[in-house]
Amino acid sequence: MTRKIQIFDTTLRDGEQSPGASMNSQEKAIVARQLIRLGVDVIEAGFPASSHGEFRAVEEIGSIAGDACVVCAFARASEQDIDRAAEALKSARHPRINTGLGVSPTHLEHKLGITQEECIERVAHIVGYAKRLVDDVEFFAEDAGRADQDFLVRVLQTAVDAGATVINVADTCGYSLPEEWGARIADVAHRVVGIENVTLAVHTHNDLGMATALALAGVRNGASQVECAVNGLGERAGNAALEEIAMAIRLHGEELGVHTDIRTTELSRASRLVSRVTGMSVQANKAVVGANAFAHSSGMHQDAVLKAPKVYQIMDPAEVGAVGSEIILSSRSGQAALRHRLVELGYTFADEEFDDVYQRFQEIAEQKKEVYDEDLESMVQERSRDVAAVYTLNALQIQCGDPLVPTAVATITDEEGNTRVVSATGTGPVDAAYKAIDRVLTVHGDLEEYAVKAITRGIDAIGEVVVRVKSADGKVYTGRGSDTDVIVSSAKAYVNAINRMITTQRSHEGY
Repeated sequence: MTRKIQIFDTTLRDGEQSPGASMNSQEKAIVARQLIRLGVDVIEAGFPASSHGEFRAVEEIGSIAGDACVVCAFARASEQDIDRAAEALKSARHPRINTGLGVSPTHLEHKLGITQEECIERVAHIVGYAKRLVDDVEFFAEDAGRADQDFLVRVLQTAVDAGATVINVADTCGYSLPEEWGARIADVAHRVVGIENVTLAVHTHNDLGMATALALAGVRNGASQVECAVNGLGERAGNAALEEIAMAIRLHGEELGVHTDIRTTELSRASRLVSRVTGMSVQANKAVVGANAFAHSSGMHQDAVLKAPKVYQIMDPAEVGAVGSEIILSSRSGQAALRHRLVELGYTFADEEFDDVYQRFQEIAEQKKEVYDEDLESMVQERSRDVAAVYTLNALQIQCGDPLVPTAVATITDEEGNTRVVSATGTGPVDAAYKAIDRVLTVHGDLEEYAVKAITRGIDAIGEVVVRVKSADGKVYTGRGSDTDVIVSSAKAYVNAINRMITTQRSHEGY
C-alpha cells in the first residue's frame, strides 16, 4: 500500500506574495473553492496579522472549507501574530497555525540578530504558545537549505517536543541540490525523536529551477507533506508548482511508493483561474498546464502523435483537464441553459443575482456568435471585481483616428452614488481614457505595466487587459478588465487597480 502525500497549497499566502499578484478576500474565496474541488489537504489561507482584509479572508475560507480540508493561517514568531491567527481560524473546523523562524547562520545573524540558543528558546516558546490555542501547529524552519544540519535537527526536535504536529523543512531560497536536500530530509527523519508521530513537510523554492525536483527528493526520503502553489507562484522565482508535483507523483507514484488525493482533471481549470485572478500569465511552455504542454509543431512529431499519442505525450491531456466537452451558448440560449453550464463550471448564484448574470451574458452573446466556457469564466470574474467598488465605470466613449485628436468621455460613479461625466484628450485612446478617469479619482498611481491579450476564441474574442499601478509608497497593485472592446477593458483594468489600491490602504489604516 502506498503512502499518502498531503498537498499543502500556499497559493493564497506565499503565492500571493509574487509582486503584483495580490488578491482581495472575495477573489481568495473563489480560488479556495477551486482548491477544494482540486482536493488539496491544506489551504494556507493567508496572514491574518498583516491586515483586516487578510483576517477576513482567512475567516471566510474557514467557513467555506468545512470538513473538506485543513485551513492554515500564517504567523510570525510572535504572540500577537499567533493570537490574531487563532482568532481568524475560529470559523474553521480544522484549523492550523503555521509559525516558524529562520535557522541558517545568515538568517540568525542578519535577519533575526539572535544566537542559536536564543533561537532554540524562541522555538519552544512560540510552538508551545500556539499549541495552547489550536491543536494543529506547524513549525517551519526557514532557510533550512543553508542551515547547519546538527542545529537544524536540534531546532526541529525542540518543535516536536513543544507539541508541533507538523515540522516543515524549508529551502526558502531554493539553494539546494536535489541529492543534498534529500540527504537532509533523510537525516531529519532518522534523528528527530518522535518524528513518526508528526507530519514531516518540505517547502521548496524555484530560484535555481529545481523546486519540483527538491520536493520529490524530500518525498523520496520521508516527507509526507509537500508545500506548493498553483502555477508555481511565490516569492522571487516561485514555489514548487502544485500541478507538477501532482502529475509527477501520479506518473511515478509506484516507484516512489506514494500517492496524493488530487483530482488532476481540475488542474488546468485551477491554473486558468489563478492566472486570471492574479493577472500573472502562465508561460506557454509551462509544464502540465502551459498552452503548449500538449502542442506539437514538428511534422515528424505530428505524424507520430497521430499514430499513437504516447510516443511524445507522457500524459493524456484529459488527465489534467486540458481537454473537455464544450457547451455552445449563443444569444438564443435561455436562462436554464446558462445556469446549467455555470453549475458545471462550479458557479452558483441566488435567483436575485442570476438576473444580473444573465443580463451580462446576453450583452456578451449579442457581440459574439458563440459564448465559450472561457467567456463565462471571464464574465464571472469580471462581475466579482465590480463588487463593492469605490469607483464604477458606467460608460466610455472614444473618438480617435488620423487626423483626429484622441478624445475620451467617461461616466463614473463613486461609492456614495455621485455620477460624473468627464472628458480628456491624450496621445492615444487609452491615454485619453486614463486621463479622463483621473479627473474623477481622488487617489492616483503611476502606470508600471500594461498588457492586453485575447482570452477567448474567435475574431470577436473578449480581450483582457492587465495593468500594474504603483502607489506613492511604492506598492504595486494589479488591475484587470475584460470586454470585447479592448479600450473599455483598459479603462476597467485601470479603475480596478485604483479600487484595489484604495481598499488595501483603507484596510491597513483601519487595522
